[in-house]
Amino acid sequence: MTVIEEYIATCPEDHQTKLIQLYTLIKELVPEATEKISYGMPTFYLNGNLVHFGNAKHHVGFYPAPSGIEAFKDELKDFKTSKGAIQFPFNQELPLEIIKKIVLFRVSENMK
Repeated sequence: MTVIEEYIATCPEDHQTKLIQLYTLIKELVPEATEKISYGMPTFYLNGNLVHFGNAKHHVGFYPAPSGIEAFKDELKDFKTSKGAIQFPFNQELPLEIIKKIVLFRVSENMK
């Protein structure tokens, strides 16, 4: 079991499905990234922190750095965002296509 899988296993059962879905997507997109816990959250690392995510009471927190939010702000207008965070409510489907674009954007940034 990876450190991220251990983190997910400690979360409420009704939250685990979405956390696993997000984890699996990122892992498939960036298999070369290192997995760790940073700032108390699951983190993918590739030439620096790539993205973080975490369990909250009512949402999955996704942290792709401010640049990852700014680049896709129009596509994220239906979600609560702040400078470095996006909230994906547990009562909605994860926007997998948007997440995929953001992760790949962050990979291209970190590879420069």
